[in-house]
Amino acid sequence: MQIFIRNSAKLLAVNVEQDDTVQDVYEYVAQESGCEMTDLLLSVHGMVLNNEQTIEEIISIPGTVLDATVKVRGGKIHGRMNNAGKVKNMTPKVPPQQKPKKKTGRARRREQYAHRFSNKVAVPNGFRVGPNSNYQLPTTA
Repeated sequence: MQIFIRNSAKLLAVNVEQDDTVQDVYEYVAQESGCEMTDLLLSVHGMVLNNEQTIEEIISIPGTVLDATVKVRGGKIHGRMNNAGKVKNMTPKVPPQQKPKKKTGRARRREQYAHRFSNKVAVPNGFRVGPNSNYQLPTTA
């Protein structure tokens, strides 16, 4: 009977007998893909296959597709659930600072006048240019 093995790179066609074990398929896939047998996982319909099972126990239809994946090595996982909600406790404490009060009344009106009218440079073409602009008056000779 012929089964197909879907790898990340290609699709392999394998001829197997009914009494072959999954171990034999593992060996064939490891040989074809060039990785070790301990790093491979074979699954059919999301169910991982056991090495002692025979092909007839697993596959009833010829042409079934098995998925071959490589095991991912574990390690520290960013954002795992046992760290959820702990950002507040991990941030350093900063003492509150006093903010300067906004000017009100006569002082605010004086600031507005200076901003709108006093510090403007009159330009011959009619545009108002602020004190920080790079505009230079044309020189007359």
